[in-house]
Amino acid sequence: MTSPLYLVFLLSSGLFLGWSLGANDAANIFGTAVGTKMVKFNTAAVIASIFVIVGAVAGGSGATETLGKLGSINALPGAFTVALAAAVTISWMCRIKLPVSTSQGIVGAILGWNFYAHMPTDYEALSKILSTWILCPLLSALFAVALYFLAKFVMNSLPISIIRLDSYTRAGLIIVGAFGAYSLGANNIANVMGVFVPISPFGGSMLFGMSLSSAQLLFLLGGIAIAVGIITFSKGVMETVGTDLFNLSPMAALIAVLSHSLVLFIFASEALKTWLTSLGLPSFPLVPVSSSQAVVGAVLGIGIARGGRNIKLGVLGKIALGWIATPIVAGVTSYILLFLMQNIFMFEVFRAT
Repeated sequence: MTSPLYLVFLLSSGLFLGWSLGANDAANIFGTAVGTKMVKFNTAAVIASIFVIVGAVAGGSGATETLGKLGSINALPGAFTVALAAAVTISWMCRIKLPVSTSQGIVGAILGWNFYAHMPTDYEALSKILSTWILCPLLSALFAVALYFLAKFVMNSLPISIIRLDSYTRAGLIIVGAFGAYSLGANNIANVMGVFVPISPFGGSMLFGMSLSSAQLLFLLGGIAIAVGIITFSKGVMETVGTDLFNLSPMAALIAVLSHSLVLFIFASEALKTWLTSLGLPSFPLVPVSSSQAVVGAVLGIGIARGGRNIKLGVLGKIALGWIATPIVAGVTSYILLFLMQNIFMFEVFRAT
C-alpha cells in the first residue's frame, strides 16, 4: 500500500505544474483587464482562483480523455516525472516572461515518455491536439474581430456616457473573467493532472455533501495548485500579454478576454459537443488548448481589426519562438529525467506490457 508521504511526493510534480500554469497561463484570463487598470490584481486573483477550481472539478473530464489517449502512462513514478518535465519547462519560460503553452509542455513530455518506454503514440489523438495549436489562436482571432466590430456598432448606435461605459466595461471584465477562469479550469486541468488519472491512487469520496470521483479529487488538488500560482506569481506574464504586444483599451481588453474564454470553453464542453453532434453538426475535439495562444490570438485579432499598425512584431516573434521551443524542450527534458529516475533513483517509471 502506498504511504501518504510517498503519494504526496509522487503528486507534487503535478501540483508544481498546476502552480506553473497558474503563474503563466491562468494570468491570461485577467491579464488584459489588469494591464488596462480596470480591475485590481487582487480582485482578479480571487475571482480567478475560485472559478478555476469550480471549472476543474465540474468540467475537467472531457479534455483529459483525449490527452490520456496520447500516452497512457502506467506507473505513478512515470507520471510524476512527465509532469515534472513539463513543469520545469513552463516554469523556466515563465521566468523569462514568455506566455507559453502548458498544453504544449505536457504533450511534449508525454511524447518523451512514449519514446523512453517504447510505447505507441496514438497519432489520431496527436493530430487532434496539433490541429488545435493552429486552430486555437486562429479561432480566437476571428472571435475577436467579430466582437470588435459588433461592439463598435453597438457603441455607435447607442449613445452611452463615458462614465456609464466605464462602469459597464469594468463589470463586463469581471463577469467574463470569471467565465474565462471556469473555462480554463475545465480545459487545462487535463494538463495538470491528466497523466495521473489512469493510475489515480484515490477512490471516490464525499466532500461538502458532494460525491467526487477519483479523477475529480485529482482535479480539485490541481485546481487549488493553479489558484496558488495565480495569486503568487502571475503579474509578469500579464505585462507581456496585456501591454507589451498591443496597447489595449478597456473595451478591447473585454473583447480579448471573452474571445479567449469562448475558445477554451468550446474545446472543453462535453455538453456542447453532444448538442452539436445530436444536430448532425461538426463539433470541436475535446482537448486541452493553450490559454496563452488563445489570448495572444485575441489580442492579434483586435490589432488586425484596428488596421494592424501598432502590433509589435518583435514581441510576437519572441512568443512564437516560445511556442515552438516548449514541446521540444519538454520532450527532451522528460526523456532525460525518466532515464535518471529509472537508472539512478531506481523508480519504476513504466511497466512493460
